[in-house]
Amino acid sequence: QVQLVESGGGLVQAGDSLRLSCTVSGRTSSSLTVVWFRQAPGKEREFVGGISHDEDYTSYADSLKGRCAISRDNAKNTVYLQMNSLKPEDTAVYFCTRDPLNRLTIATKAYEYFDWGQGTQVTVSS
Repeated sequence: QVQLVESGGGLVQAGDSLRLSCTVSGRTSSSLTVVWFRQAPGKEREFVGGISHDEDYTSYADSLKGRCAISRDNAKNTVYLQMNSLKPEDTAVYFCTRDPLNRLTIATKAYEYFDWGQGTQVTVSS
């Protein structure tokens, strides 16, 4: 069974950086298209960015482009979300998930994904 577990969240100040981890078990992470979403209180879950399997093609939400980067460490079977210049509006629970169709393109709608973990809370103070 494939499982993805998020970690690395916390309380930071505006302008700080944070790196979130998505640790994969049950399958080699490089063989999965992994996508990050976030959900703020009272808001819908929104696309953050993703990385495709094998070719490591990346795609990011316009609101975060230039401030975040997704990468892999295959030795640790982990996918990272590096976020820089954090803003209070980045406060949310961050989730990683895998594309059930394992496409090379990154789907951006939350309803296309089914495996959701607990997420990791990121709180950015002003």
